[in-house]
Amino acid sequence: MLPPALQSHWQSVFEQLTDTWQLRQADFPSFWQQLSEQRQQQCQRVLCLSDFVADSVAKEPDYWQNILFDSALDEPLTRQHFSQWLDHLSDGAQTEEDWHKALRLLRRRAQSHIIWRDLLRTATTLQTTRALSELADECVSRTLAFLTPQLQQRYGAPMGKHSDSEQHLQVLGMGKLGAYELNLSSDIDLIFTYPESGDTQGPKVISNQEYFIKLGQKLIQALDTVTIDGFVFRTDMRLRPYGQSGPLVMNFASMEAYYQEQGRDWERYAMVKARVMTGEDNPAAQELLSILRPFTYRQYVDFSAFDSLRSMKAMINAEVRRRGLEMNVKLGPGGIREVEFIVQAFQLIRGGQDSDLQTRELCKVLDILAADGYLPANACSELKQAYLFLRNVEHAIQARHDEQTQQLPDNEFDQLRLAIAMGFDDWASFLAELQQHRDIVSLHFSHIVASDDDDTPEEEELAHAWHDLWLGELHGQYKQEFLQQFPCAGSDEVQQRLSNFRQSRAVLNMQQIGRERLDALMPKLLALLWQGDNPVTTLERIIPLLEAVLRRTAYLVLLKENPQALEQLVRLCGASSWVAEYIAATPLLLDELLVPDTLYRLPDKAELAEELHLRLLRIDDDDLEQQMEQLRQFLRAHKLRAAACEVMDALPLMQVSDYLTWLAEVILDTVVRLAFAQMVAKYGYPTNADKEPVMEPEFAVIGYGKVGGLELSYSSDLDLVFLHNSAGNRYTTGERSQDNGVFYTRMGQRIIHIMTTQTRSGDLYEVDMRLRPSGNSGMIVASMKAFAEYQQQHAWTWEHQALVRARVLCGSHAAAEEFRHIRAQTLATARDLPQLRQQVRDMREKMRDNLGSKDTSGQQFHLKQDAGGIVDIEFLVQYGVLAWSCQHPPLLDVTDNMRLLDAFAATGLMDSKDQQTLQETYLSYRAETHRRALQKQKLLLDYERVQTLGFDAQRQQVVRLWNRWLEADHNEPDN
Repeated sequence: MLPPALQSHWQSVFEQLTDTWQLRQADFPSFWQQLSEQRQQQCQRVLCLSDFVADSVAKEPDYWQNILFDSALDEPLTRQHFSQWLDHLSDGAQTEEDWHKALRLLRRRAQSHIIWRDLLRTATTLQTTRALSELADECVSRTLAFLTPQLQQRYGAPMGKHSDSEQHLQVLGMGKLGAYELNLSSDIDLIFTYPESGDTQGPKVISNQEYFIKLGQKLIQALDTVTIDGFVFRTDMRLRPYGQSGPLVMNFASMEAYYQEQGRDWERYAMVKARVMTGEDNPAAQELLSILRPFTYRQYVDFSAFDSLRSMKAMINAEVRRRGLEMNVKLGPGGIREVEFIVQAFQLIRGGQDSDLQTRELCKVLDILAADGYLPANACSELKQAYLFLRNVEHAIQARHDEQTQQLPDNEFDQLRLAIAMGFDDWASFLAELQQHRDIVSLHFSHIVASDDDDTPEEEELAHAWHDLWLGELHGQYKQEFLQQFPCAGSDEVQQRLSNFRQSRAVLNMQQIGRERLDALMPKLLALLWQGDNPVTTLERIIPLLEAVLRRTAYLVLLKENPQALEQLVRLCGASSWVAEYIAATPLLLDELLVPDTLYRLPDKAELAEELHLRLLRIDDDDLEQQMEQLRQFLRAHKLRAAACEVMDALPLMQVSDYLTWLAEVILDTVVRLAFAQMVAKYGYPTNADKEPVMEPEFAVIGYGKVGGLELSYSSDLDLVFLHNSAGNRYTTGERSQDNGVFYTRMGQRIIHIMTTQTRSGDLYEVDMRLRPSGNSGMIVASMKAFAEYQQQHAWTWEHQALVRARVLCGSHAAAEEFRHIRAQTLATARDLPQLRQQVRDMREKMRDNLGSKDTSGQQFHLKQDAGGIVDIEFLVQYGVLAWSCQHPPLLDVTDNMRLLDAFAATGLMDSKDQQTLQETYLSYRAETHRRALQKQKLLLDYERVQTLGFDAQRQQVVRLWNRWLEADHNEPDN
C-alpha cells in the first residue's frame, strides 16, 4: 500500500497523467481500472518516487499500455534486450538525426525499466548497475557500427602503416562503467585509441588519427548532445592522456609512451577499472590491456599507494568543505568514495603480485580480500553492506529527477520520498541507518588508509581563566593569580583589543550556533598564543583572519577540532604578518594547516603538476570560470606552503625560490594547454608545412628576470615572452579558419586573460610583456624568425642583458631548442668591451637615480637599487656573460646568478674567493628581501640594520668588484 504521506502526491500524479494522456488521445483512468491491484500498487510507488518515470509514462502512453501488462517489466534486462529494442527503434534510420532519436528513446525506456525494478527491489543493486553499464556498452558499440559506414564512404577504411590491415577504434570505459557499476544518472568516462598509425584508403585520404578523431567526435555527439528527446549519456573524455588539452584519440604506441614516461598515480587508480567496451576477445584489445597492465600494477608490493590515496582523500575533503558536500553520499565522510579507496589501496599495493586483485568489480574484490586474509572477514562484510546501502541511496536520489547528484535532499517532501524508497517510514529512521553505515566506513577507512596521526587526541580542557579572559569576566583574586603567570594578558592593550572584537558588529550579528563556535575556539586560541613568543603581536594578526571567517563558521570548527591546525596558524602568524594577511584574504588556505607534514614538505615539480591536473579533472572542460578559480586556489595554497617552510626555517632560500619557480612553470604549462584547447575548439588545429593538423602547440613561453633566473618571490610578477615556430602561410583546420600566426596571437591573448583576470580568489600573476620584441608596441606572440632578427639586429644592450636570464618555461621541444639556439647565438656575439661597459654603466646609473634611496649620508641603504646592492651583482654577472661567452660557451648553459658565478670561477674569469664573496652576499641580500616581504617591510634599511646584518662590509666588496670589472679603464678577466 502507498504510505499515507504520499496519497495526496499520488492524486496529483494521477491527474497529470490523465491530462497528458488525453492530449495524446489516450484514456489513463480507463486504462488504470484494467490493471491488477498488484500492478496498481507498484505503479503508485514507482510514479510517486520517480518523477522521471512519471514523465516517461506521460510521454509514451502506447508503450506503457503494453508494457504494464507484460511480465517482462519485472524481469532483469540484458544487453540482448537493449539490442533488440534498438533494432526496433532504429528500423529505417538513415541519418544521424534518426539514430540520435532512436538512442534517446532506448535510453528513456531502459532507464524507466531499470528504475522500476530498483525502486520495487525486484532487482539487486548489482543487477541495476550491470544493466546500466550494458546499456552504455550497447549504445557505444552500435553507434560506432552505425557511423563507420558513413565515414568510410567518404574517407575509406583506416589501414595500418605496417600491418596493412584495417584499424578499429578501441573504446576504454573507465571508472564505474569499466567495472559494470554505473549508476542511474552517471556520465561515462571514455578513452579512445587505435592500434596503428597510417592513412585511410580514400576517396579522400586522411591520416588514421584524423579519421578516428572524426569518428570519436561523432560518437560523443550521438551520446552527449541534448535534443528534444533528451540525451543518452553525458560523456567525459578528461581521463585521456594529457587530459583535455591532449588529442582526442592516440595510437597504441603513443599511449604506451605516455604511460611509461608521464603516467601519474591518479591515472593508475583510474586504470584499475578500465575495460575495453568494444570487446576484449580480439588481439587489438588484448594488446591494449597488455600495455596498460604493467603501468597499473607494479611487480612489487607498492605501499606508496597509501600515501597517494591519503593525498587524494585530503583533496576531496577540502573540496567537500569548500562546496558543502558533507551530506553527499559519494564524496562526504563515510561515503562511496572511501569504500572505493579502501579497495583500491589493496589492489594497487598487491595487485602486481596477486592477479586475483586485478578484478574490476568492487564487491568481488572485497570477497577476495576476506578470503585471502588481507582484511578481516567481518570488516569486508560491513564494508560491502555499507557500499550496497550507499549505492541504493545514490540510485534513489537519482531516480527522482534523473539528475547526476549524490546530495541528500534538503526539503521535507523529497526527504520523505527518499526514506520510503529505502524502505523506511520516516526521514529520521533512514538517517540513523545511513549514519551507522557511514560511521562504519569512516572507521575502517581511518584504520586502513588514513595516516597514523589523523586521530591526534584533543588538548586537555583549557583553564576557565582563558574563557573568562575572552568574555571580559576575569575578576578578583582569580584574575591576580592568573596574571602572575601571564602578565601581558591583562594589559589594557589586550583587554581593549578583545573587547573591540567581541563588540564588533560582525560578532554581535552572528547566529547563535556561530557565536557558540567562536566562544569555544577563543579560549583554545588564547591559551596557545600565550605559549609562544610575542602573543600580543600574534593576536593582532589573527583577529582580522577570524573576522574574515565569521560568516563561514565551518572554519571556526576546523580550528577548534584540529589542534594541529590551530597550532600551525599561531606559529605562522607569529612568524609573519604577510602569512596572516594572506590567509585572511583566502580563508580556504586554512585547509592547508590540517597536515603539518604536508605543510612543511614541498612537493617536486612532477607532484605539483599531478595535483593540479587532479584538481582540474573534476571540472567540466568548458567551465573556464571554475578552471581559473581552481588555478588560483592551487597557487595560493602552495605559496602558503613555501612561506611556511621559509618562516619556520624548514628549507633554505634557494629551495624555496626553486619551488616558487616550479609552481609558476606548472601553472603556465597548464594555462597554455587550456588556452590551446580553447583556441582549437574555436578555430581548429594549426597545420604544418604539409598541411597536416598539429595536435600539440608549436609554442614556447620564455621567462625573463626572476622567473628566468629561478629566483621568484611571493609577490613577483612574471616577465614573459611568447614565441611560436609554426609554418608560415598555413591555416587552422576549423570552419573559422585562421592563419597560424593569428591563431597563436589569439592564444597568447587568452593566456594573459587566464593569468590576469580577477576572480573571487584574485589573479594568478601580474604578467609583464615589455621584454618582447619592440616592447609594448610589438606583437603579443612573435615568430621565432622575427625574434631572432630583432635580437641580432635591433635589440638594445639592456635587452641582451635581460636575455642572459631568459629560459624556456614551457612549450614544445622543437620551439624550446630553437629559442636556445637563438639565445646562444645572440649572447655569444663578440662585443666592443669599452663600449659594452659604458652601456651597462649608463643603464645602471639611470636605475639608481630613479629607484635608489638617493641617500648621501650613509644612513640608509636600498637593498636592491643602491650601490653595492642586488642589482649591482646582477648587472656585473650580465656584463660578464655578454663580454666573454664568445670565448667561454659554458656561460650560456645556465641563467641563474649563482650558477653563473660558479661558471665564472670554473672558466678562470673570476677568482674563487671573489666568486664566494658575491654568492654569499647575493644570498644574504635575497634572504633579507624574503624576510622583509614576509613581514611586509620595505627594502630601505637604516644604518643600524645594515650593521647588524653585516651588510656594510659585504656592500663594500660588491662595490670593489663592480669597480674592478666595470669602472676600470682597462678591463680584463682575472685570468
